[in-house]
Amino acid sequence: MTDGNAPLHWDRKMQQRLARGEAAALGELYDRFASLVHGLAHRVLGDEGAADAITRDVFAHLWEHPDAYDPRQGPLRTWVATLTHRLAVQRLRATETAALARGGPGSAEELEHKVRRASVAARADYIVQAMPAPLRAALELAYFQRRDYRQAAADLGVTEDEARRRLRLGLQLLSTAHEAGGSGTPPGYGGAA
Repeated sequence: MTDGNAPLHWDRKMQQRLARGEAAALGELYDRFASLVHGLAHRVLGDEGAADAITRDVFAHLWEHPDAYDPRQGPLRTWVATLTHRLAVQRLRATETAALARGGPGSAEELEHKVRRASVAARADYIVQAMPAPLRAALELAYFQRRDYRQAAADLGVTEDEARRRLRLGLQLLSTAHEAGGSGTPPGYGGAA
């Protein structure tokens, strides 16, 4: 049986190590979260270079402000995702607003619509990455390989009822991405400031 507090214990220890200025802690955080950060930033911005810049900004913020994370508010992973999303949306708004000011196509309403779409997509990516592997595997079979629940059950080596349950639960989790699309934050954390 595993300890449900083990991830939060790791989060607290990591924050303490960062506060002491341990460069190795930043390296461990980067190894663990860089693909999440870059993926979320790229999903919002649609630009590899901009996603690279956001990734640098997020890890610089973690290094410079380790006390900004409060373990009592939720997991470090969620806080990092929220910070990434906030910085990426700020950059998207700034870029699009500058384009509008130069007389580029679009309007303020279109910009907000684009930001909402990007937020929903980033939230869906976060949810899929964070969901348990059995749910993710069932969804990948259904959506990327176009398997029905019977074929997914056979591929996964589970019963048809279990495959249906995994697909249903995975879809329920994904539906929260759209429901909370206006809030702009990944699940389970109130803010990243």
